[in-house]
Amino acid sequence: MPDLKFEDEARAGGCRRVAGVDEAGRGPLAGPVAAAAVVLPEDFAHEALTDSKKLKEAQREALFEELTSSAEVHWAVALVEVAEIEAINILRATHVAMGRAVAQLVPEADFCLIDGLPVPGFALPSRAVVKGDGLSLSIAAASIVAKVTRDRCMREYARQFPEYGFEKHKGYGTKAHLEALHRHGPCRIHRKTFQPVAELTVSPGQRGG
Repeated sequence: MPDLKFEDEARAGGCRRVAGVDEAGRGPLAGPVAAAAVVLPEDFAHEALTDSKKLKEAQREALFEELTSSAEVHWAVALVEVAEIEAINILRATHVAMGRAVAQLVPEADFCLIDGLPVPGFALPSRAVVKGDGLSLSIAAASIVAKVTRDRCMREYARQFPEYGFEKHKGYGTKAHLEALHRHGPCRIHRKTFQPVAELTVSPGQRGG
């Protein structure tokens, strides 16, 4: 289970407000990428908080409500929508989302623990932690905030485009999603630079909305 080892190391080096940063939605064929930044209190402990991918949807939703309603937890989340993803590519869009989430923290952080690989040119001092959502409590918290925020967004899109089943697969390339893509063509929230979306004829099958 994740703990506060990395946070404590940063604080021992003089940092006071250490934010965990993680993203959700790099791999899907549709919808935005989300990133969250979370600062936990120094004495934070939680038996159930872990990598969002290891939790069921109901567990993530409950933890999201617990985290975001706590006066001691400071958090922010940012979405980068499809048009911007297409313009700058998904890796850069992920980095942009992370930077925007961190910039929205109040009070601001002075150090960040980022899940995965280093982010070039990040605005604050940071440390990349591979598989950090399973090692750091603040990264795990960020993974949940980002994932739940994006999932809710995809459920909203499902109301606009019910034929694709976004409420079930959240835009990932499942068999049902691919079948819907071939049947209906891409809609406006599909990432048209991603395979196999790019292989499909955008017109006349492309949906607006």
